[in-house]
Amino acid sequence: MARPAEDPPVPSEDHGIRLGPEPGPPSAFGIPSEPVRPPRIRRFRLAAWVALILAALVVGASVMWVNGPPTEADLREQAGLFTKDRLRIGVKADTPGIALQEKTGRRAFTGFDIQIAYLVAADLGYPPDKVDFLAIETEDRARMQALDDRGRFVRVDLVVASFSVTRARQEDPAVGFSTPYLYTEQSVVTRSVPPVKITSLGQLAGEKVCTLGTSTSEKELESATRAVVTAKNLISDCMTGLQGNEFDAVTTDAAILAGFVAESPGELSHHDIALEKTEMWAVNAGSNRALRTLVDLALYRSYADPQDQRWEEAYRTYLDPLLAASPSVNVAQAEQPCALPPAVRRWPWERTLPVQECPSR
Repeated sequence: MARPAEDPPVPSEDHGIRLGPEPGPPSAFGIPSEPVRPPRIRRFRLAAWVALILAALVVGASVMWVNGPPTEADLREQAGLFTKDRLRIGVKADTPGIALQEKTGRRAFTGFDIQIAYLVAADLGYPPDKVDFLAIETEDRARMQALDDRGRFVRVDLVVASFSVTRARQEDPAVGFSTPYLYTEQSVVTRSVPPVKITSLGQLAGEKVCTLGTSTSEKELESATRAVVTAKNLISDCMTGLQGNEFDAVTTDAAILAGFVAESPGELSHHDIALEKTEMWAVNAGSNRALRTLVDLALYRSYADPQDQRWEEAYRTYLDPLLAASPSVNVAQAEQPCALPPAVRRWPWERTLPVQECPSR
């Protein structure tokens, strides 16, 4: 008996369109493999993962930004610069090549320290016409008191006045040193006639020696020799006394003395006294920590940015000319001291300047 023919297959309600994912090709055992996901689903999952990662990065960066160090704008506000129209800076007025005030005309200040002061002021947002230089004496640098045009003592915002870093000064709560901006050393100057060669402070025993009061040179002199020491507030007074035979020698930082030697060619002799200690000049911002950090940032940018030649130009203009008159003395190192970036919050793309280890001193 013939077998009846089977009814033809009835199409499904989706008219041949499968609603779920297509099964994969059968395996070797005839079992269908995992369904093949449509490309749009895979793309959606990838986009979701990317979005989650970006969200995590944004949240992490936001947390770091909120809890991290202050921004430069924060520091300017904390330092009180937003309400300060002009910047007062205490500087020496009697040191040729370093900081010298003209006796006539506008009584402007010139010298290496003056250029460093301009460098820092510019990065703080003060152009030269917004900077007021006030003459400051050695003993007043720590308390940041300088004389104004009327002869009154007023407080300055910064001190850039050949101020050497010492442990005792660092422990003074009124002193806030920046990173150093110049390395020099202590030296001695005598009259050229009669000729004499000084190689150590010990040779000054019994001699009449002048130096700056409350300076590092005075302490070195007192501990190294039994010289008859006279301490002055102004190094120019010491040099006048030396040339007038009131003193036999003058001692202080070589960078300071070199200017006087260069101004009196043939009259003065400059001596290296072989002290190992390095004199490190720094800016004093007092107890204003935010301002000190901003000064550190300015000096770091000057040091790390090869396009920033302001420090080098200041050295070439004011210190290079002094070297010929003091050939046997290391007047000052011709490179800006190493400076590390201070704790100032910046985005990664703003951190374009290099960071390197500074040699310990």
